[in-house]
Amino acid sequence: MRQIADEYERRRRAFSWSIPAHYNIGVDCCDRWALADPDRAAIVEIGPDDQPKAQSFGELRSQSNRIANALRKRGIGRGDCVALLLPQSRHVAAAHIAIYKLGAVALPLASLFGVEALTYRLNDSSAKGLICDAPGLAKIREIGASSLPDLQTILCLDGAENSAEDFLAAVAAESRDFAPVETLADDPALMIYTSGTTGLAKGALHGHRVLLGHLPGVQMPHDDFPQPGDLMWTPADWAWAGGLLNVLLPSLHFGVAVVARPFRKFDPEAAFALIAAQGIRNAYIPPTALRMMRAVKAPRAKYDFSLRSVNTGGESLGAETFHWGREELGLTINESYGQTECNLVLASSALLGVNRPGAIGKPVPGHDVAVIRPDGSICDDEETGEIAVKAFLSEVESGSREENAAKGETGAHRSDRIGMGSRRPNPVMFLSYWRRPEATEQKFLGDWMLTGDRARRDRDGYVFFLGRDDDVISSAGYRIGPAEIEDVLLRHPAVANAAAVGKPDNLRGEIVKAFVVLKPGFSPSPELAKEIQAQVKSRLSAHEYPREIEFASELPLTTSGKIIRRLLREKA
Repeated sequence: MRQIADEYERRRRAFSWSIPAHYNIGVDCCDRWALADPDRAAIVEIGPDDQPKAQSFGELRSQSNRIANALRKRGIGRGDCVALLLPQSRHVAAAHIAIYKLGAVALPLASLFGVEALTYRLNDSSAKGLICDAPGLAKIREIGASSLPDLQTILCLDGAENSAEDFLAAVAAESRDFAPVETLADDPALMIYTSGTTGLAKGALHGHRVLLGHLPGVQMPHDDFPQPGDLMWTPADWAWAGGLLNVLLPSLHFGVAVVARPFRKFDPEAAFALIAAQGIRNAYIPPTALRMMRAVKAPRAKYDFSLRSVNTGGESLGAETFHWGREELGLTINESYGQTECNLVLASSALLGVNRPGAIGKPVPGHDVAVIRPDGSICDDEETGEIAVKAFLSEVESGSREENAAKGETGAHRSDRIGMGSRRPNPVMFLSYWRRPEATEQKFLGDWMLTGDRARRDRDGYVFFLGRDDDVISSAGYRIGPAEIEDVLLRHPAVANAAAVGKPDNLRGEIVKAFVVLKPGFSPSPELAKEIQAQVKSRLSAHEYPREIEFASELPLTTSGKIIRRLLREKA
């Protein structure tokens, strides 16, 4: 075991980043493989009949080129936002690649988003284009064209309707040839919205380099991914960082096929059946889904599967599920940790002997991660603090302390922090919050990027997650900010005031609980609670609605009128 642990340290010391000046995610994930091995499988899509249909890298290149040409013909170009409102499919992969090759910015949106969430994100991002299916188009129709003034082009996978064009027809009319736009590694490529406790959701803008930044964080928890015969799958929506950046894009980079099979509602029996039937070797499965899979008795006896690696993240796995993985899956479930702004920076690896029940793991090679105090100093072993990530590469990789000092690189100012100064940024780090310079500034303390997550580090270097330092709710792997929930709650005619907090839950980690103050003339009742829940579920998102509602006469407030959520969490 000591020799294995020494191997982890050796890899950390030997690691160095190699980020080219010019880099494009679409070319790297698709065209590179298509030109070298066009028949190599890229996406294995499982149809309604449960039969697989493989799409090769050559086919993926042709399709993505057609999409890029179709978008360009409709006035979309470098720097423009194109939203994707689709469940897992080969079309999603092709659309992402097309957008990157076009030099535009991909804006993935979860299919479960309601009209309020979609309206805000489409308008805040000034999205010019949208690719969706019929259910997504129905939500856009409900929003109304007048409420989306920047949205010029809508392509619907299920055919034309009103202002929406037929996606398949529009794409089929275009050429299979397209010259990708030359992009810098720091050029914007992707924006994923993340929630906070103050204000509405923020768009975390990433450069093309973000994919290269994710690679060591994929390889470590998947035990030296890729290996011959590897085949990747996740039940997570590809609209989330976990599905897109932990699974889809890294796998395509490595030439490993990805199984696409959308789950409207996660079914543990169906998950095991899929893993067995398709010969899936690698999976990223959120802890909540793993806890649901524990309900399947003796899965190895019931399903003939051959999983090689299972990675999980988004919330703490817990020791019980950790041990279940070893007993029932026949492998060690490797955890990983990160945020939308800076993902996959801590991880476990059974292969490297870096695994401990209840711990997230240790820093992924290439990343400096610490538990720090409010003043930025590093905590002692077993001392509680905040997880923080260095925004710049280590001195070994980006020059000595003396060399940097001679250049005047003190790291004291935000102006050179993300990619524009002479020092090289951590490649997995976001560029900025979209149109929110103050929020971007507040995310950093000196050279540290703050996560807002409380943790402790033991004497062996393992990091143990303890909880949020703010009010973000972590439920079933989703990070949920209360602001949007409260905004929709307050739109109900019976609600005078409301607050949303996280309540501990054995299955989901946390559930959303809402404390509601009613207006005069309304009385608490189970029927009213269900009505309020239904409004949030339909207008915002199925994963954000409050599973519990407690009616209160008043909410605890600070002298400035802010809700004291800490007291509500204690009461929840």
